[in-house]
Amino acid sequence: MAAMPASAKGCIRGAAAGAVAGHMVGKGHAVLGAMAGCAAVHHHYAKQAKAQAATRK
Repeated sequence: MAAMPASAKGCIRGAAAGAVAGHMVGKGHAVLGAMAGCAAVHHHYAKQAKAQAATRK
């Protein structure tokens, strides 16, 4: 439960970066880029939080 704020923060960062990258690719790709960026960065933060939880045990 402690990882939830980091996951949300990661999603926002990833969505912003993905939207910019998608916009550069072409018209209509900003939304797809935002979704992909959110998913990728959310996965990264979730994996990091899981690793930190394992080291605390």
